[in-house]
Amino acid sequence: IPEGYRISEIAELLTEHNLTDKDKFIGESKNIELINSLNIPSDSLEGYLFPETYHFSKNTSERKIIHTMVNTFKKLVIKHELMAQVQESGFSLHEIITLASLIEKETGMNEERKHISSVFHNRLRKNMRLQTDPTVIYVIDGFDGNIRKKDLNIDSPYNTYRYKGLPPGPIASPGLKSITAALNPIKTNHLYFVSRKDGSHHFSSSLEEHNHAVRKY
Repeated sequence: IPEGYRISEIAELLTEHNLTDKDKFIGESKNIELINSLNIPSDSLEGYLFPETYHFSKNTSERKIIHTMVNTFKKLVIKHELMAQVQESGFSLHEIITLASLIEKETGMNEERKHISSVFHNRLRKNMRLQTDPTVIYVIDGFDGNIRKKDLNIDSPYNTYRYKGLPPGPIASPGLKSITAALNPIKTNHLYFVSRKDGSHHFSSSLEEHNHAVRKY
């Protein structure tokens, strides 16, 4: 299960391997009774199905697969020294996993994760909207790969172009590196970034500098 996959993508991948029924897996991932029994502070397991290599035999139930993924999350995150950092951060675990999912979707470069994190932390501190495209993409049914201006007006609490603060929950399953980055942003005064189209980003402190970078890239 790769980092940055959402529940629907995990379900598709498992279905391709003839391990689950896609709709049943998605349904179980949003089963409140199951979520409560796992002690996950959310109404969905989005973000908590840990990205890792798993070995499942055929005829493993959807619920058993979900239990295994969430237990891996607990083993690697909740029973880790990261939890001490979460308690010191001023954020809840759910908020940190949410922030980590945004970082995961914004960059695949390990050396950039803490820099992206610093931009989000700086914006949250200044009460600025996060304005991150992956949150908009998350609520577009049948996203075709192109985000349009009208999409930025979608009325959803996940749309960080319209609503301040973090979205209500994660938008994908972050890996350990993105969770660590969410807790350990580097110190910058950057408030903007734009893709250089090579996997890396250009970071800016002012809107003027950012707009120049947008035109350039």
